[in-house]
Amino acid sequence: MGETEGRVLGRVTVYSVLGCPHCVQAKTSLGRLGLPVCDVDMGKHPELRGSVKELTGRSTVPQIFFNSVHIGGNDDLQELLPEELERLVRLVREEPVLSEALPLPKENQSDGSDTAEEADGEFKCERDALADVVEELKRSGVIGFQWRGLSMCRNSFTGAQLVGWLQKERGMEMTKACETGQMLLDRKYMVGVAGAGKGVGFGVSDRLYRLMERNPHSALNAGQTAACSPLQAAELSAILRDMILKLFSEYLSSDGKCVDYKAMSLSPVFERYCELAVQLQRVELLSLTREEKLAFFINTYNALVIHGNVRMGAPTNMWQRYKFFNYVSYLIGGEVFTLQDIENGVLRGNRKGVAQLLRPFSKTDPRLQVALPDAEPLIHFALNCGAMGCPPIKTYTPQDIDSQLRTAAESFLENDDGCVVDSEKGEVRLSQIFKWYKADFGGTDEKLLNWILEHMGESPKRSSLQSVLSSGKIKVSYLPYDWSTNSSQRQSNKP
Repeated sequence: MGETEGRVLGRVTVYSVLGCPHCVQAKTSLGRLGLPVCDVDMGKHPELRGSVKELTGRSTVPQIFFNSVHIGGNDDLQELLPEELERLVRLVREEPVLSEALPLPKENQSDGSDTAEEADGEFKCERDALADVVEELKRSGVIGFQWRGLSMCRNSFTGAQLVGWLQKERGMEMTKACETGQMLLDRKYMVGVAGAGKGVGFGVSDRLYRLMERNPHSALNAGQTAACSPLQAAELSAILRDMILKLFSEYLSSDGKCVDYKAMSLSPVFERYCELAVQLQRVELLSLTREEKLAFFINTYNALVIHGNVRMGAPTNMWQRYKFFNYVSYLIGGEVFTLQDIENGVLRGNRKGVAQLLRPFSKTDPRLQVALPDAEPLIHFALNCGAMGCPPIKTYTPQDIDSQLRTAAESFLENDDGCVVDSEKGEVRLSQIFKWYKADFGGTDEKLLNWILEHMGESPKRSSLQSVLSSGKIKVSYLPYDWSTNSSQRQSNKP
């Protein structure tokens, strides 16, 4: 396509969100046209979501405009005929876009091109006074092997050993030493071994303890002391999620198909992320409201998936996927949470997951106290979006969380990899997600389809579904699940 002489009068506007591969691919294709591109980050400007939805009739991103002509999403852009694309390019080159034609941020804020180094700017570590005690304890020689009958406990120490060390090396009286031991327990710097100390006060005895960071289950944020005064859980998870998304975007290929996880693992910014993830060890979970739990655990789950891909490589077969979701974990609030634990234990109200024989948490499991009372079906559309169109939000906040989740569900259902309605055949084809978690959506085809109808945006697809439901003769089938959507992006980039 030949270049036109003179100044370009119009512009292309792209409504996108950070970490969306389809947005990256669209912007790369647009960049080749030599036109000015205005990229509006919907994650940074949530106030625009309603206006863009009203204008486009869609709740997914990207949404692309040539001047004020709406093209649609990335698929629509890629499918434009050459002559139509040439007409649109000519329009942008020769005609100005009206200033009020499209909703734009009112203030001159960042356009989303900040580097990942800026992502953790909100986090200020105020060192906890007990952190120094823990660091000295680690160097003291008190921690070691302890025998209990024929069993050996690694990296442990007794209550009596801790008190003795505090008296000798820190010059504490007995009462002060015992109070310090109790504070270390309460503030989740240490934990009882084999249940010791859980619900039981600290005492000068042969009861065994270990430092929280010496978790034996290989949690990805273990091994370091969480030395900062604890942040609010929702605040910390949002910082971590924003930071990992910026890293993800930085190492996402220009076509949106590959992530260089090995390069990401060598980044000093990823090292900084790992340091911040350590602070999850001591967050307070029991006081969280339902809305705070939803935002915290959704953000943490999505960050953990990326962290797990960096450290372990992406799972490429069924066995690897089983291991990934059952073993990739963080220490959170003094307990280990795998991806399965977060999704099925916490967010689904302690329901059995796919191929699970038992519920994630037993009746005596302390993590059960954190679980939602009931399954929240909307979480299935917020966890690690892999759809061809993403919701215009990637980091969730407790404020208005239910509205954010409904937007994510609406975005998912707009796509044909989420729901296809064939009016002529009276058939509805759905993502496998609805089959795997059917119980969350009512348990029967009728309740499932009514749930979907209720959560669809006004669209021809919704009208078609309503028509099919009214006919009373409905066939429900399930689309093949494309596991390669995410894993193929990473197979060649294993660290």
